[in-house]
Amino acid sequence: MVGLDQTMSSSPNRGKDAGSNSRPASKDGSKKNIWSSLLDGAANGKRLPEKNLLILALIALHGEHSVNSDLGGTPESQRDFLESFSADTSANPSLVNDKRKGKTPPIANQHALGYTYRDVLDADHEDTLARVSAYLLSEPAPSFAPLLKPLLTPQSVPETLVVILMDWSDPWTWPRRLREWVRLLRSVLVSLDDDTKMVMEEIMTEWRDRRRGMDTNATSTSAVTIPLGPGEWDEGLGIPMCVVCQGADKIEKLEKDHGWHEEQFDFILQFMRTILLKHGASLIYTTPFLANSLQSLIHSSLGIHSLLKRQSLKHNVIDRDKILVPSNWDSWGKIRIIREGFDMEGPSDLLANTSQENEDGADDGTSAVVVFEQTIKDPKRDLTIAHPSTMNGNKIEVETSDAQGFLNQQLEKLDQLKAEDEKDRASQPIPQLEMSPMDDQGRVNEHIGPVQFNMGGIQVDADDMLKKLRDREASRIQRKDTLPSTPGDEKAHNQALANFFAGLVKKPGASPRGSPSS
Repeated sequence: MVGLDQTMSSSPNRGKDAGSNSRPASKDGSKKNIWSSLLDGAANGKRLPEKNLLILALIALHGEHSVNSDLGGTPESQRDFLESFSADTSANPSLVNDKRKGKTPPIANQHALGYTYRDVLDADHEDTLARVSAYLLSEPAPSFAPLLKPLLTPQSVPETLVVILMDWSDPWTWPRRLREWVRLLRSVLVSLDDDTKMVMEEIMTEWRDRRRGMDTNATSTSAVTIPLGPGEWDEGLGIPMCVVCQGADKIEKLEKDHGWHEEQFDFILQFMRTILLKHGASLIYTTPFLANSLQSLIHSSLGIHSLLKRQSLKHNVIDRDKILVPSNWDSWGKIRIIREGFDMEGPSDLLANTSQENEDGADDGTSAVVVFEQTIKDPKRDLTIAHPSTMNGNKIEVETSDAQGFLNQQLEKLDQLKAEDEKDRASQPIPQLEMSPMDDQGRVNEHIGPVQFNMGGIQVDADDMLKKLRDREASRIQRKDTLPSTPGDEKAHNQALANFFAGLVKKPGASPRGSPSS
């Protein structure tokens, strides 16, 4: 800019000839170089530090099931990781500006190798600290190895972190999946050129020593070498690695639905930490929609540091759903205290032979993966295959259907039962009920007490009255059958009935009312 200002002010006729003297001539190569240097300087000043994430997560492509499709996984697992990685963790969400609002780059992960990017903003969301390019691989197939090779160059290796995604929906598959990804990475790394391999060795040495508290700028005479512990960095890959176990909220489901105990969860944690200790990798458990240290771990591994706020990365091996084991922090002693009786040497020795195993992945029954799967079993497969007795109906698990589907089934059963009842009633004869109000031999009369009523101030027993009337009627019929019927007898009988009813209404000490004359 200084040279440009001097050129413009040197012209005596600045108002007339400013355009001709201030613009570089087409034949003046020196002035062209001034413009090029200015543009290059401005471009370099705005160039962001570039970081790379190589995200490995097994998913089923296009609905097709590969050889390892039983290990599960969906493109959403990769999306969940990216959302957690780029989530806003500021105390005041109103600080988010247009850089974050509505400008989230799309994720292309429906094919073998996907891609997206994320800009890492500072605490005030004004400055961009780095741009992270995320490459997403869907399957550890050897045919995908050529896709990774161009991503690893002497310039990109120092800025790259490998992230392997696991999920708590199938923890019994973790060691097998980790072994397949490590095999794929190892096949890619050994095929790189010598310059890239030299950079990888330098990066691993720096990563191992600096994280252990050594001063990398110290001279060789004053540097102090800290010896590695047993099982540490036995199989360094040449690139920093992090294993993210997503969906830690499913731990409670495994405990309630499948009867898992702390022994199973401790064994998984000890086994995974033993494996990752050999690779110098870090481990973290994450839960959707809950705060975690994933951002701090990824930023620290990539060398991204805020200019305004210093983020601390603290280990956590107490909370079973918030485990965080940074690289170069772990050791056999720390792993052993989780639960006594865990054989540290056994899995480590078995894992040391990973590179000598068959390329087809065949196991001879003694590998660390088989040992793990014999201890941590798939609950569904264990019930249907390992225990045939469950086919008799003695199952611990009950497969539930949708609520609406269950109600529809019950409605169909009720309609069927109703139709059967109507058919049975139609086929049976209608019972004939014969009841006589004067029949005192029935069961109903046994539960009815004496019926009394007041007649002219006299309490009359209805049952006694009926009995007398029946007796008189019986005697009358008897006399009628034995004697010839005469008008006088009929009159006498009527007179007797009148006298009887008159006696009923007769009060003590009073003469009968309406007594007929003789």
